[in-house]
Amino acid sequence: MLLSILWDIDPEIFKIGPIAVRWYGLLFALGFLLGYYLVEKMFKKDGIKLEWLDKLFLYTMIATVVGARLGHVFFYGWEFYSQHPAEMIKIWRGGLASHGATIGILVALWFYSKKVSRKSMLWILDYVVIPVALAGCFIRLGNLMNSEIIGTQTHSDWGFQFIRASIYEPKAPRHPAQLYEAICYLISFGVLSFMYWKTNAKQYSGRLFGAFFVMIFTARFFIEFIKENQEAFEQGMLLNMGQLLSIPFVLIGLFFLIRSYRIEPMK
Repeated sequence: MLLSILWDIDPEIFKIGPIAVRWYGLLFALGFLLGYYLVEKMFKKDGIKLEWLDKLFLYTMIATVVGARLGHVFFYGWEFYSQHPAEMIKIWRGGLASHGATIGILVALWFYSKKVSRKSMLWILDYVVIPVALAGCFIRLGNLMNSEIIGTQTHSDWGFQFIRASIYEPKAPRHPAQLYEAICYLISFGVLSFMYWKTNAKQYSGRLFGAFFVMIFTARFFIEFIKENQEAFEQGMLLNMGQLLSIPFVLIGLFFLIRSYRIEPMK
């Protein structure tokens, strides 16, 4: 325990009256702003209309928040929210699910492909997954600052004592699962960036998208083994909800990744 890291970070950076600026919100916004910059850079490189960018940003931002909230409601808290529907909109009380955000983004980009770009949905997905991987890293760092989504107890030297995670014994060092995921997402961002800038991957529709799904959700699947369950109903399950939801995403990613090696390159 003497070698563990004492984690007692205030989630609020500062507060003015009833309005508080939180680390989570700042990191969330920073992830989106950097994503905007990255896609703008890619669009310029490939000669794509920049007027498409603002709509892409809007579609993705709304879809992320709405999808993440609905994912939490339906995947993790339906028993409660079905009895208290008014609580669904109270997003400031917490409760976002990354799998729901993924589904929301996919739906939004389908509409974007139909209404804005009028190109294949895979075309825009191959661009979006790169900044999304980076944004995922920032969001998990936000979870770390909130002392939420923490890991199981550990005797490792890098165990964190989450003092503000009041529902668990604060004196027990735990895996910083949020940090593990953030690192995996950052590595995924690096791999995808290399594939885009240094290889011909973008010429094969769905390759970047497939690689993203495989890397992100494989990491999520295995890290869940050292996470505390998010909801009581997960106790006793062989695989928790996060793992069950990750499996189909990994399979979808494998499908598009393998498919990309069997198709002709785009001109």
